[in-house]
Amino acid sequence: MATASDDVILLDFLPSMFGMRVRIALAEKQVKYKYIEVDMWNKSDLLLQMNPVHKKIPVLYIDEVWNETSPLLPSDPYQRAQARFWADYIDKKVHDAGRTINFTKGEEQEQAKKDFVGILKTLEGQLGDKPYFGGDIFGFVDVALIPFYCWFYTYESFGNFKIELECPKLIGWAKRCMEKESVAKSLPDESKIYEHACFLRKKFLEIFR
Repeated sequence: MATASDDVILLDFLPSMFGMRVRIALAEKQVKYKYIEVDMWNKSDLLLQMNPVHKKIPVLYIDEVWNETSPLLPSDPYQRAQARFWADYIDKKVHDAGRTINFTKGEEQEQAKKDFVGILKTLEGQLGDKPYFGGDIFGFVDVALIPFYCWFYTYESFGNFKIELECPKLIGWAKRCMEKESVAKSLPDESKIYEHACFLRKKFLEIFR
């Protein structure tokens, strides 16, 4: 078991997919940490000191620090590069498309739905018939993508569509991931995500209507 460190502090925001990744990874590594919920509208000095450039929740390089327990990246250099490529694809594509579904209407939202489903189908193709993206073992790409699963209900509610009808294998993968304690305990309930998103959507549409 990885040793706990009193110096590990997680500055987090419950609905953040990126914070969820850190929670999952630390759980996989069996690393204990001090959790501090941050106010994303009024960022603390501690958060800004830890990440002064982007002023976002810092991403910990967990797999490199605790590399002896439950490695998330494969040891093979080519497979490592592939895992990093798909995690980067998720970062660049999934978040922005989902956000557009949440905060738009009409034709723009319809296009965002098509883009989002297309992105998920690409990921579903990469998954293939494997249990996880890296094969039989839960790994880096799974950690990158699974936090978005608790946002799917919100995307579906705002966009009036069903992801499972379009990407059944991907939903099967997500349910498989949710059977893992590290994932189930790290992802908020979808109803809390939806409540948070409704608040943001109302503010956004009031400003830009």
